[in-house]
Amino acid sequence: MKQTKKARLTAGQIALIVIGVLFFAVMLVWPLVEVLYRALKDGWALYWNAVTAENTLSALRVTLLAAAVALLVDTFFALAASWLLTKFDFRGKSLLTTLIDIPFSISPVIAGLAFIMMFGRNGLATPVVNWFNDTFGTDIALVFSIPGVVLATIFVTFPYVLRELLPAMNLQGCAEEEAAQLGAGGFTIFCRVTLPQIKWPLIYGMVLCAARAFGEFGAVYAVSKARGETFTLPLEVDALYMSGGAEAITQAFAVSSILVLLALVMLILKNIAEWRARKSAAQEE
Repeated sequence: MKQTKKARLTAGQIALIVIGVLFFAVMLVWPLVEVLYRALKDGWALYWNAVTAENTLSALRVTLLAAAVALLVDTFFALAASWLLTKFDFRGKSLLTTLIDIPFSISPVIAGLAFIMMFGRNGLATPVVNWFNDTFGTDIALVFSIPGVVLATIFVTFPYVLRELLPAMNLQGCAEEEAAQLGAGGFTIFCRVTLPQIKWPLIYGMVLCAARAFGEFGAVYAVSKARGETFTLPLEVDALYMSGGAEAITQAFAVSSILVLLALVMLILKNIAEWRARKSAAQEE
């Protein structure tokens, strides 16, 4: 068998490759390297004190909690909504599909303000929340609290899992599920037939959702309250940097490095999910 010669790159193609590499280096790699450099330039002692400070640990806990709850809620509703939109026809289907994209189309800050208007002191839903607290003896607050941070995070991350599942479930079709109905129930069909075929798009969407949750600032800033209580890592970075002191700015970069490391973990998981999805698709062909 003759081996085909590889076509030589033209000058225009080489120029485009160089431009792409330079853009990637300047816009992505350089800033991340700068963050890590500034985080460590004053020594490991200052870095360690910054990342283990009480406010930083509190912000890390809130960030992980909000991301975990958002991931669980978004995944559950993404599975339900994608099943509904791809397996059934009903009136308002296109409207529902459009509404799902609302978090993509509005500013996160506006979303946070909307939660304040809805659940704040004079919000439309405040009488309901007050009635619930009086009836059950609770003290639930849905803004300027941890639940508010979680709700804001859920809002901005909601479409990510769903948007990865819809194409996969549309491509899958309904033939195998209809055949399985002859001898299995709905839950068994989902676990044995549907889920194995969408698991990698599902994991990919979950990784994107988690990455978005870790870095959310605008919506969380609107409904957050104070450092050490409801601040997430991005808010803690902002508070340290805006304080203006040289040591505080270095601490801000140190806390930022945690977000960089989380982003790298998410990137690795994303690439693994993409590779496994391509491998699975190649085996099926």
